[in-house]
Amino acid sequence: MERAPRPSIRPRDLVAATPVTRNRYVDLLRVLSIGVVVLGHWTMAVLGYRDGTFTGANLLELNPDLQILTWVFQVMPLFFIVGGFTNCPSWASAHDRGVRYADWVRGRSVRLIRPAIWFVVFWTLIPLIGVGVGLLPASVARTGGEEVALPLWFLAVYLLVMLAVPPLVAAHGRFGGVRVLVSLAAVAFIVDNLHFGLDVPVVGAVNYATIWLALLELGSLWRSGGLETSRWLPWAMIAGGLGSLAVMVAWFDYPVSMIGLTHAPRSNAQPPSLALLALGVWQLGAALLFQARANRWLRHVRPWTAVVVANSMVMTFYLWNMSAVVLAALLLFRTGIAPQPEPLSTAWWLLRPAWWLVCAICLVPFLFGFRWAERPVVSTTLARPGWIGDVLIVVGTVAAGAGLALIAAKAFPVPDEDVLVPAIGVALLAIGSIALAVDPIAPLRGHPVG
Repeated sequence: MERAPRPSIRPRDLVAATPVTRNRYVDLLRVLSIGVVVLGHWTMAVLGYRDGTFTGANLLELNPDLQILTWVFQVMPLFFIVGGFTNCPSWASAHDRGVRYADWVRGRSVRLIRPAIWFVVFWTLIPLIGVGVGLLPASVARTGGEEVALPLWFLAVYLLVMLAVPPLVAAHGRFGGVRVLVSLAAVAFIVDNLHFGLDVPVVGAVNYATIWLALLELGSLWRSGGLETSRWLPWAMIAGGLGSLAVMVAWFDYPVSMIGLTHAPRSNAQPPSLALLALGVWQLGAALLFQARANRWLRHVRPWTAVVVANSMVMTFYLWNMSAVVLAALLLFRTGIAPQPEPLSTAWWLLRPAWWLVCAICLVPFLFGFRWAERPVVSTTLARPGWIGDVLIVVGTVAAGAGLALIAAKAFPVPDEDVLVPAIGVALLAIGSIALAVDPIAPLRGHPVG
């Protein structure tokens, strides 16, 4: 039975309690990587409104020459590396304290699912009500829903990967981090050859585990000090990662783009390929070059406070960033307030800073309206004892992850459009949330909104 949660943890409390030994650079990288992802979303989404219809295109498909930029700006591998840096030792510490697998997984899952619940509820109701009462055309609701649902793919993958962190930590302890990393890379190499070389597409799904777990293991290696043994290792990682990417693209027909594109015959992201691991290696190598200087800077109160505050709403920022894009498009294009120059024209590029500013302004109400949902809350809820509790937590996490994946792929239910598959996604998220005993308003019980 769940008792009332204790008061939520405020950012200023976290600043005051930060130990001197903490690698604060990791927290900065988490914020910066999500910031880069959001700015990339705002740039790549080429929206327009003509002849009563919203249109949406991807900048990288309109101009393939720009796809090389994803070698720098696709930073989700770096986010997973940061996840390995924090989550792998978190489980190791919890296990040493006698915390059960089910309780650790539940704690991690609830923190991700709670803000997602409010996001899904909001965007499930808006199309149903808007189309139902005639305020929104079904086509507008569909296009907007496809855009705003995009960020959910990351939560789906991250949730499912969290289930494998404990066995990953066990393998790290028994065989060593380098052997685990090499083994996962070898499996990914075999999968890529079967998938692309022998045209066995179904096997590609295996890399949803191997690649993302390899990136987590890379973060675990970093945490354990295995990547700080030589001043030249970061440079070797940069050269090795970029060199591997160049070879894979030039000689083995890997796509240049590190993100999935709708009309591309192959993808490095859906499912992930070995190229994403190479991308993570070079990005981590580059990040390591700035670690010492960044940590010295972050010992000052002001920059560290800014990082703590940003981290306190980073998931809200990520979840709602495409909602800001849709709101900006509705305000600017459907009303005719803003010009709509030809995409990629000089005028279009010159208007990008103004577009980013409008998107940022449109994001503000979502941040202030929903940031409370990701506030950390100390709860005494535990999983049911025994194997039943373990199974229930695993099933709940898988159901929630599958639901988010379906919504990311098929958007939200829209009347007069495809309703069944998106509705199944919403239902799976609800089932998973119930199985995990997620309290959607727990932060409000322990802390006032503000």
